Amino acid sequence: MTSFFKGAVSALALSCGFAALAAPAHAYTLMDMIRGDRQRTQSTIIDPSNPAQMPTMQPPVNAPLPKVTAPTYYTYKPDPMRLVNTAKFADPVVTGAVVDASATSGDQSGVQRRYLADAKVRADANVAKSLETYYGDTKNPLVWVTGTEVNDRAKAAMGFLANAGTVGLDPADYAVNLPAADPANPDPTVRDHALTQFELELSSKVLAYVQDTVRGRIDPNKLSGYHDFKRKVVNLDPVLKLARMSPDVGAYLASRSPDGREFDILKKELAKLKAEGGDQEQITISLSGLLRPGDSSPEVANIVKAVGKHGSEALKTQHAAMLAAYTGAPEYSPDVVSLVEDFQKEHGLKPDGVIGQATVRVMTGGDSNTAKINKLVVAMEQARWLPEDLGPRYVMINQPAFMVYYHNDNKEQLSMRVVVGQPSHQTFFFEDQIQTVEFNPFWGVPQSIIINEMLPKLRADPNYLDRMGYEVAVNGRAVPSSSVDWYGSTSNVSVRQPPSGDNALGELKILFPNVHAIYMHDTPQRSFFKRDMRALSHGCVRLADPRAMAAAVLNTTVDDVAKQIAGGQNKAVSVPQRIPIYIAYFTAWPNKDGNVEYFNDVYDRDTYTMKAFDITSKARGAQI
Repeated sequence: MTSFFKGAVSALALSCGFAALAAPAHAYTLMDMIRGDRQRTQSTIIDPSNPAQMPTMQPPVNAPLPKVTAPTYYTYKPDPMRLVNTAKFADPVVTGAVVDASATSGDQSGVQRRYLADAKVRADANVAKSLETYYGDTKNPLVWVTGTEVNDRAKAAMGFLANAGTVGLDPADYAVNLPAADPANPDPTVRDHALTQFELELSSKVLAYVQDTVRGRIDPNKLSGYHDFKRKVVNLDPVLKLARMSPDVGAYLASRSPDGREFDILKKELAKLKAEGGDQEQITISLSGLLRPGDSSPEVANIVKAVGKHGSEALKTQHAAMLAAYTGAPEYSPDVVSLVEDFQKEHGLKPDGVIGQATVRVMTGGDSNTAKINKLVVAMEQARWLPEDLGPRYVMINQPAFMVYYHNDNKEQLSMRVVVGQPSHQTFFFEDQIQTVEFNPFWGVPQSIIINEMLPKLRADPNYLDRMGYEVAVNGRAVPSSSVDWYGSTSNVSVRQPPSGDNALGELKILFPNVHAIYMHDTPQRSFFKRDMRALSHGCVRLADPRAMAAAVLNTTVDDVAKQIAGGQNKAVSVPQRIPIYIAYFTAWPNKDGNVEYFNDVYDRDTYTMKAFDITSKARGAQI
């Protein structure tokens, strides 16, 4: 293989995804729009042996190269708020006092319900509709006011909402002030207006809390084009009735928060960090290069100290004798190397004992307490976008960790390193179902790569794809790449790489059909898995051990997978049962041992999420 060919394959092996972004639904393509050329909206097959046709291969004057752009991040726009329509809240016939149905005293005096019609509360459309449904039925009693007093149920609800931060929400979003009593003004009209305003405000906050704790405060699809979720629909209509009838309203509201294993661990970690207070003093490890087994450095003492602080209890128990006996020697000795290797393994790093900046970051705690708390809050929000129960069998790709995990029978049974999209070619955040494993796959080159990366080469050398061994078709008919007018539209041109040892997808790919053209696959570029930072692809997910993952999802053996590959034929095999897959993005997430791990925000998505929190809170707190 020539060095030119190897270089081209190396570049193309980065590719995957964005196909859906570049496939136009009409003949007039992005390329044509950029060129301003409506007369050449179909790629032309030309005959190089016919001199009369050759001028069509010449570039138009000053023709720019087209470009297919990636999705973007948006300026977040919160859910719109509107005034609750209170016109029907007052009984048109009975305008007397309304008493809470649970009142047991003989005192039937109470707040005048008709004043509910004068209350002014803003809420999003779902909360407003639920308020209108409950209070529009005049048979429904007030929930938070009994007689002429705020009841204990209201005080319990307010106390619970004040602690919304324990589940990663902002208590300020649900705060309500008690109605102020003015002894100097005994006018019952003023009192009743204040009580009915309080009644409606607290109901709106309780409903908002339930909606937020189930589905999240923000709409992920408004963050960026890389987020793709069907937002959960929360049935709010029963909430106020259940809150009114519950003997413990706090317990009822607590029951609405997610209670899956991962969320519970995140919640406990958040409580622990908040209890620790301000940022803790961090251990500093100063290494200018790599520290390898057998080396010597005064920083070894800080390394041992850092592992003793940030390693798990299981790790520290396993190496208790070594930690107790260590005297501060600078030699990077075998017992210290063993300690470091186990620490690296525990944190998803390459367990080779070589200490570089990625290992140092984890050893020193990486993030401050404040930064970790922010990551936990974002993670809890994102967990709400996914099913509360991920299922007994599923695959999760956590992009910031550069890892994929296979769970079966509610246990993690397989994990491995992955390569995900570069910051300029990000992997999307969505969920799907694994359906097929394809052996000896063809690689269908996405339009984005044809346009952005191949087209410049093809305009300079129309034989480029022929020499590289790619198959080209126009309108489904196989043609030489040299016969295509690469100055015309590429919308009806398909390019694929046949199965081979140099195929960008390697031996197999695992498919979960989606509009983003993202899947898991093998790769000939094995060296990338040795890196700690593995955001290196065009969006698809490369597997360090694809045969093991294929065997897991097919419920078969690695030997059987090897036989399928050895056959050399392109072959697709359906999985026996579709498996949920979460192509996720968590900078804080529990490992199989229940310890929360923290990762770099490789795409800066947490920043956008935190900004969306602020924008949402400001919109909710805006004055009427």
